[in-house]
Amino acid sequence: MLIYHGEYHWEGWGGKLRLGHGKCRLSVFDLSKEFSGILHFKSHMAIVSDLADSPTSVKNYTGHIATGVTEKYQIEPSRLIWVEYYPEKRFGIQKQMVIPERYDETEFTWIDGKAIHPGWKPLKKAYLDILEHLMLKYRLVL
Repeated sequence: MLIYHGEYHWEGWGGKLRLGHGKCRLSVFDLSKEFSGILHFKSHMAIVSDLADSPTSVKNYTGHIATGVTEKYQIEPSRLIWVEYYPEKRFGIQKQMVIPERYDETEFTWIDGKAIHPGWKPLKKAYLDILEHLMLKYRLVL
């Protein structure tokens, strides 16, 4: 079940200077309500991606964002699959060089409800299949 899809804004820690604030594209799904009859150890999936007009990147603030998302949507951190999406990028004089799109699963150490020490790895095919199914079902664009 789709819980949220849209822009997610987070505050930084810079006070009036707003250091570390930003926004990203966020989609949150409750897998336990999406696939009835199937037990999911990881019951929620969140997908984040950069927005062109954000002053910061998802990768640099992923722990801060994940902490805010788990608090806002009351998700048990150990039950969350956190996915970062990076679209294909082309560069070079004639845009002949390509960095392919990718989905990274980010794992955190959680201490007192705070996500720290992120680690990245390619998203498992089973999770990618679930994500693609959800994106088609809800007609979402990252």
